[in-house]
Amino acid sequence: MEMTIGKRIAALRREKNLKQDDLAQILEVSPQAVSKWENDQTCPDISLLPLLAKTLGISVDELLSGKQETQPTVTYVPEQQRKDIKDMMLRIAVVSGDGDKVRINLPMALVQAAMDMGLEPPQFSGNDALKEVDWAQIMELVRHGAVGNLVEVESADGDTVRIFVE
Repeated sequence: MEMTIGKRIAALRREKNLKQDDLAQILEVSPQAVSKWENDQTCPDISLLPLLAKTLGISVDELLSGKQETQPTVTYVPEQQRKDIKDMMLRIAVVSGDGDKVRINLPMALVQAAMDMGLEPPQFSGNDALKEVDWAQIMELVRHGAVGNLVEVESADGDTVRIFVE
C-alpha cells in the first residue's frame, strides 16, 4: 500500500524529531492544520510545499510522490577500470531561479582540448553560479578517477548548477 502525503509528512516530521507544534510554528500554521494533513483530512497549501519539503529534508517532488530522488554520487574508479577521457562526457545542468533550464553535454575530450588551448570551458555569459568553477580542478578530479555528481552549487539568487561526469 502506497503511503499518503499525510503519512509521509508525519513520518518525516518524526524522523526530524519535530512535534506537530514545532512544524506548525516553522510553517506559520496552526498545529491543527498539521494534524489534519497527517490524518489525510486536508493537504498543505501549495505555497507551503517548498518550506515544508526543505524542513523535512526532501524535495517537493519527493514529498508529493513519495519517490526518493537518487542523486548520483561521486565515485572513485580504480585506474585499471577508468574510461579514457575521450569516452567520457561532461554534463552541466543549470536551473535559474526564474525557472529557465539549460542542459549541456560535452565530450570530455573537447573540454580537455579547450583547456590545452588555454580556454576555460564552458563559457557562460551572465551566469554567476558558474564563474567560480575551477575547470582545471574538475579535469584533475576526473583524471584521478572521480566520476558522478562532482559539483552542485545553489546561488543566493536561486540558480542551481550541477556538473556531472560519466
